[in-house]
Amino acid sequence: MYRAEVFLRQLEPRTGRTTEQVVNYVLWPIAVMTVINRVVVKAVNGSITDDFRPVYNAALAFWNGRAVYTADFNSVDPHYLYPPSGSLILAPLAVLDPERSRWLFIGVNAVAILVALYLLLRMFDLKIGSIAAPILVLATFVSETVVNTLVFTNINGIVLLSEMAFLILLMRRKDLWAGAAIGITIAIKPTLAPLLILPLVRGQWKVFVTALGIPFVLTVVAWPLAADPMEFIHHTVPYLLESRDYFNSSIVGNGAYFGLPQWMVLGLRVVFAAMVLVSLWLLYRYYRHDDLFFLSTATGVIMTASFLLPSLGQMYYSMMLFPLLMSVVLKNSVMRNWPAWLAVYGCMTYDDWWSHRWPTFGRAAEYMKSTLGWSLLLIVVFCVLGYRYLLARREGRLDTGIDPAYLLDSSPAKP
Repeated sequence: MYRAEVFLRQLEPRTGRTTEQVVNYVLWPIAVMTVINRVVVKAVNGSITDDFRPVYNAALAFWNGRAVYTADFNSVDPHYLYPPSGSLILAPLAVLDPERSRWLFIGVNAVAILVALYLLLRMFDLKIGSIAAPILVLATFVSETVVNTLVFTNINGIVLLSEMAFLILLMRRKDLWAGAAIGITIAIKPTLAPLLILPLVRGQWKVFVTALGIPFVLTVVAWPLAADPMEFIHHTVPYLLESRDYFNSSIVGNGAYFGLPQWMVLGLRVVFAAMVLVSLWLLYRYYRHDDLFFLSTATGVIMTASFLLPSLGQMYYSMMLFPLLMSVVLKNSVMRNWPAWLAVYGCMTYDDWWSHRWPTFGRAAEYMKSTLGWSLLLIVVFCVLGYRYLLARREGRLDTGIDPAYLLDSSPAKP
């Protein structure tokens, strides 16, 4: 009876709840149930788009010494595009039958995402007990990038964990371990390779020993074990260098889909590349000694540019922008304005914009939302940093930084 009374007392405390407690009590059950739904129901149900099937077939072929690089690139189905080093790492997936292997892969990616979110909180000196934790979990698991990573069953969750480990280890000057964290995923897919710009400009040269050494060693091991390693060079690499006009949210991909003239596509790429370079220069010149702000913001700029400007960018890559989004808790964050979050909606929303009443508008909105979101995000960062620079120059204080006086304390505003 006493135990029951103690439990019931938690439901109706004698003192009022704090706002933080109330928010936690409201959001944690919703966040937990959302995670369970996305992993156990949506992901297991799957979709017509199946990124796992070609990976499993390739792992099975590699495991049994058969040709791996046999994809017909004339179809729009997902293809296996990983190098032999990736085949070596993923080969153990073939030990299980396809269904259980897929379930395991979903579970590993879900756990990797949750661990990455925990590391993201710690990176910004936030605790599980803060209101930021349930907000972060709920927001990520309702986003397109996480939902489709799990439903399509690809490796993006593990790549996100690698990104977070890389950034934290880079901040702590654990250079060899930082390189190892990013090197493992580069051996499978080079999504995070552009982030090597960060240790390059920070002079953390040891990062490159493991970041490049691990993929090299794995390639040396995998090459003689693969049945057709040269086909990756002759068959797959040319396809990777092409720009397709389907499932491609980059400027080039959308330009091809909507039939834009080449001069316009090239002009847009040049303009956005210039904004990226200016933003990165301002970050390096005035913020490189503020590790948290510099790494989180520069990571967002670099990754967004790597989605928008090259030949291929897919919406669920936006998961790699979480550090930039989390930087909103910093007082000098570039994300503390509404256009930034309109951009986030564009590249992360799970909303469907197809319209039976206005089909032309609906088609354009659906195919352009991610491209416009990434573009607006780069514009926002460029404008915020550019305004700070111009204001500081006018006030003659460039030698002391470009943050306005009211932003000089850049410690996190903890929820």
